[in-house]
Amino acid sequence: MTHEYRIRVRNFHCDTYGHVNNARYLEFLEEARWDFTEHTRGLDALPDRGLGLVVAAVNIEFRRPLLREETAVIRSRMASYEGRRAVMRQEVTRASDGKTAAVADITFAIIEMASGRAIELDEGIRALFVSGRTAEPGA
Repeated sequence: MTHEYRIRVRNFHCDTYGHVNNARYLEFLEEARWDFTEHTRGLDALPDRGLGLVVAAVNIEFRRPLLREETAVIRSRMASYEGRRAVMRQEVTRASDGKTAAVADITFAIIEMASGRAIELDEGIRALFVSGRTAEPGA
């Protein structure tokens, strides 16, 4: 399942060069991930099970700038699961021409809140990431 989220670039997102500052991409990506979790709904079950989701690593490749007043489209999908970690791939494109501005791999783990230890990502946990619906563009 690929989830799509749109965000408009505002003046305060930009640096003195007039393009989105690299640190702002982290905020854009996080906002898109929150929207992903709201639309899949399966992740709502984590707290009831005493579990939490934590980001372990972020790798971003910047390809071209996003400029003031552009609309960015962020497509998020689960790319891989391995043992106690999973990777979400997020691609940021410009709505105006579809060109890729950045690609990010977000590595995360599901932890037991009581112990803080990562758990194995079995089929039951993996299913939580695809149990909902896909958002309509701009939703």
